Amino acid sequence: MNVNYDEIKKDLPSEQLIRLFMAAGWCKGEITQEQKENFNIGFRNSTYVVSAWEDNYLVGAIRVISDTIFRSVIYDLVVDPEYQNKGIGKELVRRCTSKYPNSEWLVQTTQEVYNYYEKLGFKVKEDVFLTKESKYF
Repeated sequence: MNVNYDEIKKDLPSEQLIRLFMAAGWCKGEITQEQKENFNIGFRNSTYVVSAWEDNYLVGAIRVISDTIFRSVIYDLVVDPEYQNKGIGKELVRRCTSKYPNSEWLVQTTQEVYNYYEKLGFKVKEDVFLTKESKYF
């Protein structure tokens, strides 16, 4: 396995992102044409994106929204299930936190996987997290 990381390209191919999100179980059901056309907009508009590739096959991606100094938020750390447990997610997170090393780092995650982030140095806080759902997910 020869995985290459790209820290420059933010306009990831929507069809590859859709496949990756579906493989990870993050998308369920039918994807509308509007969703297909706009699936990569979150990545394009993020401050920082790192993608992991084996040849021309997207195997992982992560995106960050940040002011680059005080606060950075990790969104959408996703790795193809066939490539999990090979250090790809850890490397994606490492590249992000190294990009803005003095920033406070936040991540929204679920109870099932928060311990993954704890192993990478994140700590659970007692803060309240509020959300208003997107029409896309």
